[in-house]
Amino acid sequence: MDTESEDGFLQPKIHPLTLFSATKSQNRLLYACAPMVRYSKLAFRQTVHHFGTDLCWTPMMLAKEFNRSRFARDSDLTMSTPTPRTPTDAGVSESGAHGRGIGEVPTIAQFGASQPLELSRAASLAAPYVNGVDLNCGCPQSWACAEKLGAALMERREVVRDMVVETRSRLQRDGWAVDLANYTPSTDFAGRGRSVSVKIRVHSDLRRTMDFITTVLGDEHNRNIDWLTIHPRTRSTPSSIPINLEALEILTSTFGTKLPILVSGDVFTLSTLPYTSHLLDPQPTFTTTNSDNNNEDLSKSHLPHLAGLMSARALLANPALFGGHDSCPWEAVDVFMSNVARAPLPLKLSVHHLTEMCGPGFGPDRNAALLTKKERLRLTEMGNWVDVIDYMDEIRSQRGEKGGIVRVV
Repeated sequence: MDTESEDGFLQPKIHPLTLFSATKSQNRLLYACAPMVRYSKLAFRQTVHHFGTDLCWTPMMLAKEFNRSRFARDSDLTMSTPTPRTPTDAGVSESGAHGRGIGEVPTIAQFGASQPLELSRAASLAAPYVNGVDLNCGCPQSWACAEKLGAALMERREVVRDMVVETRSRLQRDGWAVDLANYTPSTDFAGRGRSVSVKIRVHSDLRRTMDFITTVLGDEHNRNIDWLTIHPRTRSTPSSIPINLEALEILTSTFGTKLPILVSGDVFTLSTLPYTSHLLDPQPTFTTTNSDNNNEDLSKSHLPHLAGLMSARALLANPALFGGHDSCPWEAVDVFMSNVARAPLPLKLSVHHLTEMCGPGFGPDRNAALLTKKERLRLTEMGNWVDVIDYMDEIRSQRGEKGGIVRVV
């Protein structure tokens, strides 16, 4: 974080609802990068944005620590100065995000919080640097639930409502444009528009989830939240179990006309999604990388009111997923390493990113890995950047691959 943002130098200009409107006008879904602990850092967000991701999340940050520690703020929230390379980079691209320069990477700061005052304070501190704030009500990890954070909040709908209401009120007092009642896609917020959203899981009894959303949403004509992200698994459902398509159909049909809804979970490739939408072209083939998928009649899962897709593991393995690639191309490695040169990451973290990107991924072709398992293991043994770059370039040269990871894009 940097005080330069106070005079607008780093201040984001794009309101996220403008992105939802733009993608809908382009007859497609909005593409989002999920919040991932350790991995949703600036260089990675810039990389997925280059290949078509419209909206990125930070890793979940603990609001209490964010409020009290300058060190926590500086280490958890890293942003960059926008440097548009084309006219559309400065705003919403007419043709989507694929192949654009660094520019502004629309980013949502996600917080773990259990008290209205803590979330509103954290939102106030983060607002000059991000396009919006998001409350995590989906993290199933035991430590988070023990602190009454994450998925534990699915049992406290009134508290969640109070948190988003107080956060919106605080942002409005700070001078940010959060009045949804007067929002239209053409509204000129002069860079002052900020969003408030929530990411949830579902209950075993879906009626409880519907009650939760209704309570948090409030008046649909003057909503408490701008949009909702739904991960259609319960707190105890492992990621190896397919998402609950029936729950997703019911929730999107019930609430999708009232606010934009993103779905998180099982977004491995655009061609193998377990549901259809009129905003998907081509339509998915209803195959899946998960051999344990128990959804027998996938073709009946049509989601006409779905606004966007959020991916985590698949984007980690293939940052070009939303650029139309079923497997990670070498170009994505180039872009990532160029971004790391500008926004450095620890060596071990960057190497982990590279091993994920160079692995088999989640696409239909399990032989599409850029490096063999032995080569990826060798990569993890590198002790400095020079060795990493030399090793990767050597392999690419042996295979007749053009380019190199030191190339600036």
